[in-house]
Amino acid sequence: MVAPKLRFKEFDGDWSRYKIAEVTEYLVDGTHFSPKTTEGEFKYITSKNIRNDGLDLTNISYISKDEHEKIYKRCKVQLGDILLTKDGANTGNCCLNTLDEEFSLLSSVAVLRGKKDSFNNNFILQILQSDLGQDTIISSMSGQAITRITLAKLKDYSFFFPELTEQTQITSFLSAVDEKISQLTQKHALLSQYKQGMMQKLFSQQIRFKADDGSEFGEWEEKELKEVAEINPKAKKLPANFIYIDLESVEKGQLLLQKNIELQDAPSRAQRLLAKGDVLFQMVRPYQQNNYYFNLSGEYVASTGYAQIRTKLDSKFIYYALHEKTFLDEVMNRCTGTSYPAINSSDLSSIEIFVPCLEEQTKIANFLSAIDQKIEVVAQQIEQAKTWKKGLLQQMFV
Repeated sequence: MVAPKLRFKEFDGDWSRYKIAEVTEYLVDGTHFSPKTTEGEFKYITSKNIRNDGLDLTNISYISKDEHEKIYKRCKVQLGDILLTKDGANTGNCCLNTLDEEFSLLSSVAVLRGKKDSFNNNFILQILQSDLGQDTIISSMSGQAITRITLAKLKDYSFFFPELTEQTQITSFLSAVDEKISQLTQKHALLSQYKQGMMQKLFSQQIRFKADDGSEFGEWEEKELKEVAEINPKAKKLPANFIYIDLESVEKGQLLLQKNIELQDAPSRAQRLLAKGDVLFQMVRPYQQNNYYFNLSGEYVASTGYAQIRTKLDSKFIYYALHEKTFLDEVMNRCTGTSYPAINSSDLSSIEIFVPCLEEQTKIANFLSAIDQKIEVVAQQIEQAKTWKKGLLQQMFV
């Protein structure tokens, strides 16, 4: 008997294997010719707009009515259809179409529509997004510079399906899980926006804290970074064994990778011996803001791809000041290079920042740290929910 490990108790029938071609009544891709116009009233969806959590319309293109009508004749997308990226770096990304309007597709995106009385679009989507579906897609990819799958391969993929009623119940349950993840993701975005807004108001001094006795703090002073911090302090002898932090180790303030290495095997860029309270500032492509506030115990050494900033002021305040928009804009103005813009430590050290008294620095740092903690809690909740769903998919599908 073919059946999943985890199942609703009212169902006990066998699941049957079908090819994608057998479960869909409509399966095409978009235009294979680039539209001549880049302006108009009709949306033009490409692979960059397809995300596993839905359509991303933040960077949408438009085309004219004439161009749209030519494309739409052969690729008529309906509300609720599955959109799947079949070309490029995002191959395998898929979501349901939530746009109740006509739009055009590029050939990098395929449209799938399940047979209405037998197969649920959302169930097909969940299979394609599962490890089983993604492994099937990845194993069939071709191309090196640009990876792709063909419609012929897509049609030939085969998976196990239950009866429509069981498909519907499974997708209703998983949709509730997806909704929870969506709510958490929205909460994370709103907290991040709130933090950015508060940073702007705090560092522009639109909002000021008061001293514990209710009195006003004094005026902020404008100083070059090198006046308030030591840039790349000279390291003592590096330890024989340490954890190495390179430019791939940090993302948006989080240390994701910790590489334990021997000094004799260390790359030449491993030179920044860290102490608690140090701030690492990304020197290459600083607009990514993959900076790090170091507050760990143990022997850690960072790459020279970072500027190491050590201050006697509130180091967390300095960390946040380096993320302030005016500071970042000045950093980018002083960068050299186009593909990999970079700033040197001398230019970085001469950029001016506004600095309040130590007590106000600490209040600002504590306030922003509290928001960061809330953001991190929500980020962990999102990852936990995604991990839980992944486990469900592994047990609810065959």
